[in-house]
Amino acid sequence: MADDQGSHQVKRELKTRHVSMIALGGSIGTGLFVASGSAISTAGPGGALVAYTAMGLMVYFLMTSLGEMATYMPVSGSFAAYATKYVDPAMGFAMGWNYWFNWAITLAVDISTAALVMKFWLPDIPGWIWSVLVLVIIFMLNALTVKAFGESEYWMAMIKVVTVFIFLAVGVATIFGIMGGHATGLENFTRKEAPFVGGIPTILSVFVVAGFSFQGTELVGITAGESKDPEKSIPKAINQVFWRIILFYILSIFVIACIIPYTSPQLLGSSASDIAISPFTLVFQRAGLAAAASVMNAVILTSVISAANSGMYASSRMLYSLAVQGYASKAFTKTTRTGVPLNAQIMTTVVGALTFIASIAGPKIYIWLVAASGLTGFIAWLGIALSHFRFRRAFIKQGHHISELKYHAKLFPIGPIFALILCLLIIVGQDLDAFTNFNWQQISITYLSVPIFIGLYSYYKIRYRTKLISLEKIDLSHTFERLDK
Repeated sequence: MADDQGSHQVKRELKTRHVSMIALGGSIGTGLFVASGSAISTAGPGGALVAYTAMGLMVYFLMTSLGEMATYMPVSGSFAAYATKYVDPAMGFAMGWNYWFNWAITLAVDISTAALVMKFWLPDIPGWIWSVLVLVIIFMLNALTVKAFGESEYWMAMIKVVTVFIFLAVGVATIFGIMGGHATGLENFTRKEAPFVGGIPTILSVFVVAGFSFQGTELVGITAGESKDPEKSIPKAINQVFWRIILFYILSIFVIACIIPYTSPQLLGSSASDIAISPFTLVFQRAGLAAAASVMNAVILTSVISAANSGMYASSRMLYSLAVQGYASKAFTKTTRTGVPLNAQIMTTVVGALTFIASIAGPKIYIWLVAASGLTGFIAWLGIALSHFRFRRAFIKQGHHISELKYHAKLFPIGPIFALILCLLIIVGQDLDAFTNFNWQQISITYLSVPIFIGLYSYYKIRYRTKLISLEKIDLSHTFERLDK
């Protein structure tokens, strides 16, 4: 069965296990394996747990909102299409292009990171060779079939899941003194200012770290157009992923906080170049596992390649969706015999490669490009929450009953409202120090995604004179047609 968006079609070949692991793999990566240490160091064990729990809850509400719309109208590039249909075509246009740009840039960041990780083993080989190799591998995986992408993501995500399970087992054994000699118990939760260090301001600052860690979960919406049975696979993936994320993140942070005191300077390593002091590595070493750094390096390399693989998929499907909606050249709607939008994938690869070249040739340009994509994930989340809020209200207003929906989002309207408020707080709170010190250069770098989004939105709105669609006029059909013509 093909996606019903037009004559050029992607194919529904992703199984439920693929969809579940794509969503899970999108959220378990360097944010957990590396950055969680800096979160504990900043806000203390209690503060980190509060921030990650609150963000996990918000992500769950977002996922159920997306799930309700994705089972009702499963299309590739889903949430940009939903914003077009349920809010304003200008918003769909801005969200789609912003999201595509974000993943194309992130692709360059990920292949650069892969080179950094490889330096751990082979420091004398030029990093660009590894970056090019990773780019070629993920291009080929995505160019074959969507099933090849799904299968590769499934196994890479599985490596991450197994690693977390082993980590939790070793960590619990270390806490009780079964491994590593000294039983730490909960002593680090009461050390100095712990469990809450710096109060509410520092907890809010860690919300940003937690938010970036969870980004990628919305990929489950992108897969809707290529899922074999979206009415079953999307809800199942959402429910499984939520509990796994909470379990993995909350328990992992609890274990790290029990074993490594928040005052440890080693927890401050928060980039992929600091693999040797990843909190996971520290815990494994504390338990007496000598090969911990090398094993975790391999796992983190897998995570980075997985992120690049997902980025290639997400951005090519979003560009394909933009073309189907009439927001991009029709050339990007063309697919291969196996249902892969190859032109969209090539365009994404070119932008990613040019960004990577910029990172070598002009570091300043690279910094600005990365900054331009920094808040895009949160903007996408805002769009999902707003689209679902209006979809459900229009559904009821037009005389429909909730029982007609195959999947129901939880706690409506509390869920999308909570997500909207928290996303806005995170976007505003990205770098409050820069505002306090009137550091306009830092402000422009940190918040660059916001004016880009507003610019795209304003351009389309002024050019096509679009308006917020009234609830009575929202099109609740299961297919997509451009609404500004």
